[in-house]
Amino acid sequence: MYQLIKKHLFALDPEVAHERTLSALKLADKVAGGKAFLRMMYRIDDARLHCHVWGIHFPNPVGLAAGFDKNAEVYHALAAIGFGFIEVGTVTPVGQPGNEKPRLFRSVQDQAVINRMGFNNHGAAEVAKHLASYRQTGIPIGINIGKNKVTANEDAAGDYEKCLDALYSYGHYFVINVSSPNTPNLRDLQETDNLRRLLRAIRTKASELEKNGAEPKPVLLKVAPDMAKEHMRDVVQVAVAEGISGIIATNTTLSREGLKAKDFAEQTGGLSGRPLTKRSTEWIRNIYRFVDGQVPIIGVGGIFTGDDAYEKIRAGASLVQVYTGMIFEGPGIVKAINKRLLELMKRDGFTNITQAVGVDARK
Repeated sequence: MYQLIKKHLFALDPEVAHERTLSALKLADKVAGGKAFLRMMYRIDDARLHCHVWGIHFPNPVGLAAGFDKNAEVYHALAAIGFGFIEVGTVTPVGQPGNEKPRLFRSVQDQAVINRMGFNNHGAAEVAKHLASYRQTGIPIGINIGKNKVTANEDAAGDYEKCLDALYSYGHYFVINVSSPNTPNLRDLQETDNLRRLLRAIRTKASELEKNGAEPKPVLLKVAPDMAKEHMRDVVQVAVAEGISGIIATNTTLSREGLKAKDFAEQTGGLSGRPLTKRSTEWIRNIYRFVDGQVPIIGVGGIFTGDDAYEKIRAGASLVQVYTGMIFEGPGIVKAINKRLLELMKRDGFTNITQAVGVDARK
């Protein structure tokens, strides 16, 4: 069925197609029986896929990456599709329109997407209103936060603190996004001294909120794939030393290596999809070794199949996320990945998916 819909969606501008997909999910959320139909079609519940990470229960390890549901508008429909968790955002303190259009491009030939969206979102206060109705849910929600484009890097900590103030009671975990290539100079915050100051400020703000009665929340760092190995090691070691609870590896890349569609390759922005599959898996393996398994990793980048997801889990990812893969494979991707994970676990003699985490990285 998705192949028929896909022909229509792929005939549209990619951002228009995304907006229509969101509209369809909103409709499924409102129509009587809509979510029940989605659960019947797509959801798998198998105890062998259950995960407990940071003390949070995940019904399966396959989540939706940030960028799809920027404003937390279609959580219930996405949960019905079978995701084990949903990450919303990136959210900034003040709503902003993002970069000029067109800013989203796809290549069927490369099975890839380039975006230069620029953190377009409605702002923390508006997102908080949407999240307020999701608090009593069984599917964990991550909240990805960033700084506004007009905020100088030396003032960036204040933006992340404002997001925590507005959203802390609503998320199961939070993600510090300093790795998007589409906000000018944002990646400079990954330099170790800048990162250390930022993470200390964020940790201090979280501690203040917890002293005032808020439940402690894991805070993760999302990293870019375009660093030298030594720099990545320094970044993740600083993050762990400053109390970060986990790493998301990786964000989109600026590399255009191996792309076949020339006009597509010339677009500026972050590349995601199939060209990132092996590169992100290798970073997961390296990061797992850098931190000696001390903190969980969420693996993201070019996951289209259960084999892709399993490779990342064996490399060290406790959880995985999809986005571009869903654009090309449709909503059935979650069910397909989870079914294949069960087959691969059985092949390898694992009774729970957590037993596969890091087995290749430890070799």
